[in-house]
Amino acid sequence: MLRHAYYWRVDRVSESGEPPVQRYVERWGRPGDTALIAIQDFQRVGAAWFRLFDDSNAGYGFIDESTPELSIAIVPSRRGTGLGSELLDALVARARADGYRAISLSVEKNSPAVGLYQRHGFARVRDDDGGVTMRADLS
Repeated sequence: MLRHAYYWRVDRVSESGEPPVQRYVERWGRPGDTALIAIQDFQRVGAAWFRLFDDSNAGYGFIDESTPELSIAIVPSRRGTGLGSELLDALVARARADGYRAISLSVEKNSPAVGLYQRHGFARVRDDDGGVTMRADLS
């Protein structure tokens, strides 16, 4: 699912030589790591997750150390079916229930997902490096 979420950035490598998306799964299971998996017809067809980062290992959609960054992925054959909205609603509800005041994400500037996120209360915070960082207030 990580590959589906970040296929447009996987060709980039950090100065350390590791793919920059590694930070989204490395040592998964830390406090605050939360994920949901969508299964249809016994197949994993989507996932949404959030994770906290710090300044020294910030994600693409990093806002601050108390705002989790959301990632979402839908397999290509199931995109446009409403599954992304369902996962997004469920994960935002979970973040709110866990006491987070906001949640952030990064999306490719020209992605149709920008509209999805805007419909779900996310607002642009900044544009950089071909991506848009967005934030939703959960209070």
